[in-house]
Amino acid sequence: MFRVSKKDLKINTINMEDFEEKETEQPENETLVITEDIRSYIYETAKWAKFLSIVGFVFCVLIVICAFFVPAVLSSMASMGRPNPLAGVGSAAITIIYLLIGLLYFYPSLMLFKYATAAQKATLFLDQQSLGEAMSKMKSFFKFWGVLTVIIIGFYAVGILFAVVASIGVS
Repeated sequence: MFRVSKKDLKINTINMEDFEEKETEQPENETLVITEDIRSYIYETAKWAKFLSIVGFVFCVLIVICAFFVPAVLSSMASMGRPNPLAGVGSAAITIIYLLIGLLYFYPSLMLFKYATAAQKATLFLDQQSLGEAMSKMKSFFKFWGVLTVIIIGFYAVGILFAVVASIGVS
């Protein structure tokens, strides 16, 4: 058991002005320790990110190619006499929609590729600036998918609302 006398006990009063000054003072050289395990995880993640980004680029090219062939397929289906629900939309609109989807898919693939390149450089050469750039690209990648997810959920909510209103109106 410890005994503390009044002489040993010091009571510090904190002045608010001193507290604010101390709170704003931060060390200029903050460090983050990246162990060998963490470096290997980042490097392996970067390899998979590069693979997925290249697959994303390939799919972008395929979507753009489809953008120019879908109208021809729709017109050939119409000439065969088969009923086509997309015939009323028009081939130009379908081409534009496919091109927009290809462009929309290109951006996250590009961010993923830039992340992979910078992360590999950071782990191989112990480059702090490249690691910062990699994390910035990863942030952009996830921010894009997050915003796109919110937009898609919004479209679903509006679609469900219209379906409910339409079903009430039909009844």
